[in-house]
Amino acid sequence: MADIRYTVLEHRGLLTIAGEDRRTFLQGLVSNDVTKVAPDRAVWAALLTPQGKFLHDMVIVEMGETLFLEAEQARLDDLKTRLSRYRLRAKVQIAVAEGWEVAAVFGAGAAARLGLPENAPGAVLPLPGGDGDGIAFTDPRLAGAPLRVIAPTERAAAVLADLGAVPAGRDDYEALRIGLGLPDGSRDIEVEKGLLLESGFDELNGVDFKKGCYVGQELTARTKYRGLTKKRLLPLTLPPGHTAAPGTPLLTADGKEAGEVRTSVSGRALALVRLEHREAPLTADGVAVTVALPDWVRLPQPKEAAGT
Repeated sequence: MADIRYTVLEHRGLLTIAGEDRRTFLQGLVSNDVTKVAPDRAVWAALLTPQGKFLHDMVIVEMGETLFLEAEQARLDDLKTRLSRYRLRAKVQIAVAEGWEVAAVFGAGAAARLGLPENAPGAVLPLPGGDGDGIAFTDPRLAGAPLRVIAPTERAAAVLADLGAVPAGRDDYEALRIGLGLPDGSRDIEVEKGLLLESGFDELNGVDFKKGCYVGQELTARTKYRGLTKKRLLPLTLPPGHTAAPGTPLLTADGKEAGEVRTSVSGRALALVRLEHREAPLTADGVAVTVALPDWVRLPQPKEAAGT
């Protein structure tokens, strides 16, 4: 049997938006095109401040007549409060969903076992034998990323066991996520300070520049079209066995600050890196680190190249 593993993502939870205006309500608030969400498609999006700074990221899926927002469990109440401020006369009901579990599934053959395509980010299928209760989907950000399963808590263990998946430690999942350069909410993107394009939302299908107005759109569009991105969230390679605490500065050989670590597991980290120092020798807490560049990342062109 293929080596399929799963990790229950206890730090992720669900918010529901129901009501006849649910789609138009959310469309005017978040960075991606909510009209693309369907029973067979999930999208990744962010809620921003009016000034275009990061507040929350979410995967938006649809089950029945309800939109489910998979987001940070510890900050669901904050997300609900912020969305509710815009409700006005919209016919929507916003609630924290109870009784659900979110799991990441990964390993060779995982997509095939779930009936999902290998190279279709955001593809969604109902869980087998669930009578419409629960879904599996490919990460809408990147082909090859760990899959997601959302299932009722009482069914989740059985569903995963039926797949032949075995439990894996949280660090196993984190190592995959970090190695791919995928952010995980406010752990990696600073609330009320982070910019979407610094964290890969453009390349990772998290922002739609044709959808029309949403909160924070102006700064996001200006950052893209003027090429203003000077920092990027990128993976680091650390010596085996080493980790780096969140907030650890990256330093050049002459002591200049080149960035800051956000999350880390043994031998790997994600850091917000100043692009001018990306290829320089760097250290974190006195340990040499190397900046990796995932193949999905598109860096700004030098001005002289852009004009040729």
